[in-house]
Amino acid sequence: MTDKYKNFDELKQNEVENKDYKILYREVNSKFAIIAPHGGGIEPGTIDIADITAGCDYTFYGFKGLKKKQNKILHITSRAFDEPSGLKASQNAIITISIHGSKYKKEIVHIGGKNHDLKEKIMYSLKSSGFYSVISDIPGLKGIKPENICNQCRSKKGVQLEISRGLREKMFDNLDHRLLRNKTPVFYKFVNALRQALMFEKLHQNCLD
Repeated sequence: MTDKYKNFDELKQNEVENKDYKILYREVNSKFAIIAPHGGGIEPGTIDIADITAGCDYTFYGFKGLKKKQNKILHITSRAFDEPSGLKASQNAIITISIHGSKYKKEIVHIGGKNHDLKEKIMYSLKSSGFYSVISDIPGLKGIKPENICNQCRSKKGVQLEISRGLREKMFDNLDHRLLRNKTPVFYKFVNALRQALMFEKLHQNCLD
């Protein structure tokens, strides 16, 4: 499906902030940024995953759809996502990890982006925790375009995680109902696995300094 809006400027001329969408931003002194550019009702659960993964250790950004219905029209493709706070979060970081939700019913994580080393670390950590994950070769889920928001970081090599609908339904009770949505033990198991991979990468980055 083609996006209704080609960039953020076009979106903000037609949608109302804090009514139709909300911008979340928490900056810390970190080499990493964890972002969810299609959160809220656009790709449910992705902001929760990014927020808890970032915690107090990494910069967090989320673009959250608030509409009662038809949040999908707020989707701006990752190659064109240019909301200023989102760009700032990514461009200030050495490595950006973007969290997305795919439509697949199968419980799977497609890992994309240009940072091949970190992709492997994340895949290994997720697999070790029982999550089926693969380096994506699916068009649209590779995340290798330079203009992709995950690759807008200072190293120009980020990571994009596409978490399937099937897996997110295991991570949350009532995934589509924000007031009833509850995190399950699977959610915390996933976040812990992701944070473990980032911890190893953080140690690696510190050794490079």
